[in-house]
Formats: sequence, C-alpha cells, structure tokens
Amino acid sequence: MAKGQQKRAMRGRAGRMQGGRGSGRASTGQVRLWGRHAVEAALKNPERQHRKLWATREGVASLDGELPSDFPVEWADGADLARLVTRDAPHQGLVLECAPLEDVFLADVLDDDTGPVLVLDQVTDPHNVGAILRSAAAFGAAAIVTQDRHAPPESGVLAKSASGALEIVPWVRVVNLARSLEELAEAGYWRIGLAGEADVTLAEALPAGQVALVLGAEGEGMRHNIAAHCDALARLPIAEVMESLNVSNAAAVALYAVASRTA
Repeated sequence: MAKGQQKRAMRGRAGRMQGGRGSGRASTGQVRLWGRHAVEAALKNPERQHRKLWATREGVASLDGELPSDFPVEWADGADLARLVTRDAPHQGLVLECAPLEDVFLADVLDDDTGPVLVLDQVTDPHNVGAILRSAAAFGAAAIVTQDRHAPPESGVLAKSASGALEIVPWVRVVNLARSLEELAEAGYWRIGLAGEADVTLAEALPAGQVALVLGAEGEGMRHNIAAHCDALARLPIAEVMESLNVSNAAAVALYAVASRTA
C-alpha cells in the first residue's frame, strides 16, 4: 500500500460511513474528491475530516505517503469508481469522501508578508476557479476571495482542476465583495482590476507593495460597483488578434507579473 517506510503518513481524522456506492454524489454535507493530486493533498491536509476512500490497489500505491492502518478503504475496480464520480471524470483509481473545508475569513489571511490576493467577481466555472487556485499556489498568493452567492461550491471537478491547490490556498467566501475590497484597502493592498479597455498595462499599474488583483467573469467582466472599488484598472498587453484571455489564463499571467516585478 505504501511506497516505502520513509514516506510521510497521510493525515486527518478518518471516520466510517455507510452507503454511497453508485450514487455519483457525496453524502449530505460531504464533498467527493477524485484524482491522485486532489486526493493526496486532501489526505495530507490536517484541516480535512476524511470519511472514506474508494480505491484500486494501484491508486493507493501511487500515493506519496502511507494511509493509517485503520483508514476506511473500500477496494474497487475502475468501473466501480466511475459510478462514484461525474461522467468521464479521470479518477485515477482514487475517490475520497470528506467534509468540506472550514470557512476562512479575510482578516485571517492578510499579513505584511503575504503574497497577492485574487478577488474573483462572479467567476462561476469550477474549472476556471480550480485552475486559478493552482496558479495562486504556484505563485504564492495569499488567498482567493469570491462572493458566496456567485461562485462554484467546493467539488470534485474544482479540486481536480486545482491539482491539490484547494488544500493549499485559502479560499475566502464573502457576502459583500465590495466591502471586502474596502477591507483590503484598509490593510494596505493596492487594488488593481483587470479590464481589457484600460488605458495602462498591468506592469505600469503595479506598485511595489501589496496587491489585490480583481478579475471579472468572462464576457461580462467586472461589475461596475466592483470596478469602482479598484484603485486602478489595467490590461494585459495581448496581441490585437485576440480579444481576451480565459480568466484562469489571465490570472496566471497577472500573478507572474506580480511575482517578477522589481520592488
């Protein structure tokens, strides 16, 4: 089951549960994750409460770490696992049911030494939010912030796209996004909204200090009230033959720009 005695043990509180086979949905109040990176990261996250792992033996052998001896595992073949996830999802022999992550508050993640904050205005596609989390982890972002009513829920699709970053980057869900932008300003963050029609480029708008990058949904972009709460609007200098970038790609480019700026 393990790759070797030197591997770090998987962490978290494991509890037994009944049922769930063939439903394609998690039990009430639970989240179902799949794929090696998403499952492995969740198993190593001490903030997760784990309920049950459905797995092939090859899937468990691929994990970087050892499962506790009493961890509830139900061995299954690939066809069984396919019935536990969304259609055609690449489960890689691993499906984990666990409790959702606890709520995170904006004040808890703001610090003088933290990286940029990503504020997502009505970005609802779980693939995009997952990809943004992955870039946020890669470039050392402090958190992503979304409005609770206009963002996807924590899910297997999102976690698979995040490739483990869901367990790494704090995800702050708020009621009022404009108020959160005010809170960021009070904490000393310079708020830059990405907008294709802006007069200045992101490089020209970037300060030396802390930054909050604000991205709107594809097509509609940022809402007027959210743009009004930004200190500056900036564009990415893309070629004229393309109107815009996918929001997750834009986030990655913007995060790289922040990471590579000269302080």
